[in-house]
Amino acid sequence: MIDTRKRHVEHEVDDLGAAGLLASIRSERRAEDAAAARQLELAARWADLHPPESIHHAAAFSVPGFDHEEPIAGDGCPLVTEFCIPELGTVRGISTTAAKKLIGHALELRHRLPRLWAQVHAGRVPAWRARLVAETTIHAVPTLTVEAAGWIDAQVATVAGKVGSAQLDRLVAEAIKRYDLSLEPRPDFEAGEDHEDFEADQYLNHDARHVTFDTRHVHYDGLMRMEAELDLADVYDLDAAIQHGAAALKALGSTAPLGARRAAALGDLARTQTALDLHAQGTSMPAAPAGDHLPAGREVVLHVHLDADAAGEDTVFGPTARLENGQRLALLDQVKGWCASSRTKVTIRPVLDLNAELTTDTYAIPARLREQVVQRDRTCVFPWCTRPARACDLDHIAPFDHHAATEGRPQPGPTATSNLAPLCRSHHRLKTHTAWRYEHLRPGVFEWTSPHGHHYLRDRDGTTALDPPPPTQTTAPSWIPQPRRP
Repeated sequence: MIDTRKRHVEHEVDDLGAAGLLASIRSERRAEDAAAARQLELAARWADLHPPESIHHAAAFSVPGFDHEEPIAGDGCPLVTEFCIPELGTVRGISTTAAKKLIGHALELRHRLPRLWAQVHAGRVPAWRARLVAETTIHAVPTLTVEAAGWIDAQVATVAGKVGSAQLDRLVAEAIKRYDLSLEPRPDFEAGEDHEDFEADQYLNHDARHVTFDTRHVHYDGLMRMEAELDLADVYDLDAAIQHGAAALKALGSTAPLGARRAAALGDLARTQTALDLHAQGTSMPAAPAGDHLPAGREVVLHVHLDADAAGEDTVFGPTARLENGQRLALLDQVKGWCASSRTKVTIRPVLDLNAELTTDTYAIPARLREQVVQRDRTCVFPWCTRPARACDLDHIAPFDHHAATEGRPQPGPTATSNLAPLCRSHHRLKTHTAWRYEHLRPGVFEWTSPHGHHYLRDRDGTTALDPPPPTQTTAPSWIPQPRRP
């Protein structure tokens, strides 16, 4: 049936001329905008079903860390319970953080930016543009009142949401000034200065300097993007140092293009500073040793994983290994280069068999067992969560019974490889205090079941939504928070 429909659609497209194709593209775009607007409305309605008052309907007992009020939009928007957010995210195929943003934007638009909300549902403003405005008003500093947000809404609505980030910043600054929203005064504020003008200037002239590494996107050849905004004097000094380093590399025989030599020179600057920092440790700084006796300029532990046959994954670029830092592949030649680089300290960890079953009689998790689970699962194993496993808690999938040994009963939740999984703190609390459940099917593969009966398969390659539950359930399970009736 699917193949037949696909061929039918392809046949229809082949029959379209240029004008027909353009009309079809325009129609699809409108349908996409309408679907995005509908998703915002549904997210707001999901929040309506889970107000803070509903917590007490779900909680039969009180435990530390139980479901609590979760403010995710600006002042004047309703609160929602924290544990309702992950289920919306999993159904949408997005992370809990992204789901939290979606609900927050929907509430911000509906309650504090109603004109823009109406334009989104009338098809005059695309949902993505309205969400940019909502993101700005939610996170404005200082916090915008309902009146200030409403004033911004009126200004943006007059131009059908067609404002850029710079215009939004100016509107926020004007709202801060117009509604006398105070910022913390600076310590050296002088009597007689125009406090009101200072507050707006303080907002507009915030310190924007930063150095940011885009760790989410690593190129196949091991390159990563860096972005920075520096003081003008620092830029000139850094440019001169990089230019000098690039020229020195050329004089030493490098045939790499200028851009590559400049990038290498920047890396050399970092390693040189690291060497100086390592050498300067202690109460005094002795004279630097000469030649090869310099301390290591780079002390980095790279968790690199290879297959048992040492071939790694073979790609068109050559054999590769998985680099845990950044969750990306690295060419084996690159790994060899890093290890062979001068003034690089290499740390070797013991090889672990990820298929072996490690266990202990204690509740505490030994370092070797923890390392095996971290390497096996790589990230938090909740659907669509990408938090690195090293930053997660290790959860006993079947709870550990602290009284089993003393009462002569078998341990239902042993501290063993097959009963442990990394969960970030948020999803660890979710699993502990709600009806979310999961099973460890085989090494690195988990099946999750949501409170509404949706199933998700999570493995090292990501998340797969399994067949949805049959539409026979007309009411939510009793544990799920229900709104109070007036």
